[in-house]
Amino acid sequence: MERAHAQAPPQGPAAPRVQVTLTQLMRGTFYPAANVFFSAQDGNPADVPRAKDPNMATDPLTSVFGKWEAVENSALAISELADLLMRPGQKCSNGVDVPIGNADWARFVQGLRDSGMTAYAAAQTKNQDKILDAAAVMSTACQNCHDRYRKRKIEDHCK
Repeated sequence: MERAHAQAPPQGPAAPRVQVTLTQLMRGTFYPAANVFFSAQDGNPADVPRAKDPNMATDPLTSVFGKWEAVENSALAISELADLLMRPGQKCSNGVDVPIGNADWARFVQGLRDSGMTAYAAAQTKNQDKILDAAAVMSTACQNCHDRYRKRKIEDHCK
């Protein structure tokens, strides 16, 4: 009679290696997405002309997925990208670990997620007053974290 051999439990995929610093993540994703959303405070995205070739546009507002859709998509991106701020191994530009274990960091990240969804709901209405209200919510979410973690004198800062 053959004995069954114990098999190792199946292993899931390895956690992806973090490739960018927090500053690069902010500048490459959050900053451009926030600017697309915030631009809707100053004018109606429906009035933004399409690029000469909307499929190749570098400005999301002028692209094939532009105008209000770009504002909606940017708000959703901010909400979804917030998860990246909680990745183990994420580093600040100074090499310090992003403080994902800090209760206030987690609260600020959740505030950013929530502000993105508030912005998305406002963009869906295409109402300028709702955009202004949502922009204030998003600005507060960003400022809360920046006030705490961008100051150089704080030991666990992230700049």
